[in-house]
Amino acid sequence: MASVENKAAPGAPFYTPAQDPPAGTALDPATAPTLFQPLKIRDLTIQNRFIVSPMCQYSADDGHLTEWHFAHLSKYAIHGVGLTIVEATSVLSNGGITPHDSGLWKDSQIAPLKRIVDFAHSQGQKIGIQLGHAGRKASTLPPWLAHHGTVASKEHGGWPDNVWSASGIPVAEDKYARPKAVTAEDIKELVKGFGDAARRAVEAGFDTIEIHGAHGYLITEFMSPITNQRTDAYGGSFEGRTRLLFDVIAAVREVIPASMPLFLRISATEWMEHTGEPSWTLEDSIRLAKLLPAAGVDLLDVSSGGNNEAQKINVHPYYQVDLAGKVREALRQEGIDLLIGAVGFITNAEMARSIVQEGKKEAIGSKGPDAIEDTAEVAGHVTKADVVLAARQFLREPEFVLRSAHQLGVEVQWPNQYHRAGWRKGEKI
Repeated sequence: MASVENKAAPGAPFYTPAQDPPAGTALDPATAPTLFQPLKIRDLTIQNRFIVSPMCQYSADDGHLTEWHFAHLSKYAIHGVGLTIVEATSVLSNGGITPHDSGLWKDSQIAPLKRIVDFAHSQGQKIGIQLGHAGRKASTLPPWLAHHGTVASKEHGGWPDNVWSASGIPVAEDKYARPKAVTAEDIKELVKGFGDAARRAVEAGFDTIEIHGAHGYLITEFMSPITNQRTDAYGGSFEGRTRLLFDVIAAVREVIPASMPLFLRISATEWMEHTGEPSWTLEDSIRLAKLLPAAGVDLLDVSSGGNNEAQKINVHPYYQVDLAGKVREALRQEGIDLLIGAVGFITNAEMARSIVQEGKKEAIGSKGPDAIEDTAEVAGHVTKADVVLAARQFLREPEFVLRSAHQLGVEVQWPNQYHRAGWRKGEKI
């Protein structure tokens, strides 16, 4: 009767039925659109091209994740996401956006993370973590308690007298704490903090690490000529302003296995070109991207903005996806092998499909007037990325992967326990 055994998930420290193949796996990947084809990054293989983007929950206890985080993150593993990335996690005690951010600056923070990792792995799914430091945007209150950027005082667990930045320039005069420029010793502590946090992430069992270099946090502040006015080796030229980033990459790469992929998120532009003054631009991001493979980065997660309240963004559904596409095209023209992730407003199956679709394929789904032509040309887009990262859509719709598969006519594996819940073939949802 071995054929009817409800086998346990291999390697799990608790009993749960094995998911083989994992939920979200195309049952016939050869005929599926690129969105539902597996992707191998070093020794990591994800079964589809969906990634849950890091989403701050402001719900940790002294950096330790809680039952909220377990409930929040486990539903993505259940519903077939190729890779889930845990929210921005501070590498130092003064690096959180709020006093309730995720942290990995001490060993006691490993265990609650490992519990989440173990569950994801028990479902056959992959999980990563984003490491960062909030810089001059640190020590604020959670956004549902006060206006964005309201300072968290010491009384409320904040550290307004120890907020770091590249050059001591505040985000705004009426919000946020007044930061201080980091010293050479602070930089050494920060780089070591990234390395130590990465080592702890490996101990927790994560499959990949993403370095947070976007959205106006500390690494961004160093990269931007607006916020970096230093005169030492970490300022001035492009090489000087990116030195901290490359020091961090080296520190992380040194302590993680050679088989583990390393991701990097950046803001591809500050959206400050309208000032006519120097700022971080798309051209800078392309220049940076060309250097990343040699440094050990495998995937560039392309976001934008967040470093200056005077930014001017022409917001439309593809405003960030287009940036990713331009970086990817520039790399391809020079034969540089770096995977690209696209983010922002990815809210439906067809948009996700068209962003990553490669080449030309047979039509998927019904052959009637509602048939989806699975070609990048029909969608009006060239391939703009290798993976799509979504955040708010997964909050609204944890089953986004399964729903997208149905809408694109792709048969995928559901979790065994939910096998009766799948939509009927051709059913409108």
